[in-house]
Amino acid sequence: MKTNTAAPVSRRNPAAMWDMTSVGFSHISVVEPGRLAFLSGQIATTLDSADVPDDLASQARLATANLATALKELKASAQDIVMLRVYVVNADREKFQQAVAPLRQLVGDAMPSITTVGVQALYMPEIKVEIEMTVRLP
Repeated sequence: MKTNTAAPVSRRNPAAMWDMTSVGFSHISVVEPGRLAFLSGQIATTLDSADVPDDLASQARLATANLATALKELKASAQDIVMLRVYVVNADREKFQQAVAPLRQLVGDAMPSITTVGVQALYMPEIKVEIEMTVRLP
């Protein structure tokens, strides 16, 4: 089993399970005692604009930028991310890869747990991706 226990969130990837470390994530994230923040699903909206980009990759970048803003607000880092949940409309492997690509930049080598979920629709018809995040507060 591969384990990273250097932070208040330890990562585990049992040897008997698919090696998620190869794609930068973990099967299990164990949180030490402390407070957690549960972030609402972020979509491709900004303070300055109500316009949503047409393509999934651009939407994923904006949603991820919102998550990065939330981390700063919480004075947390990627190492504090416990769980990501990614919802993609009419998902397939390529769409999931587009949605997760900017998250890889956000999390760096932190390897949080992640779940990807294909859905029929989200909040508005033009929204193609929504991302939730759970963070251990430092």
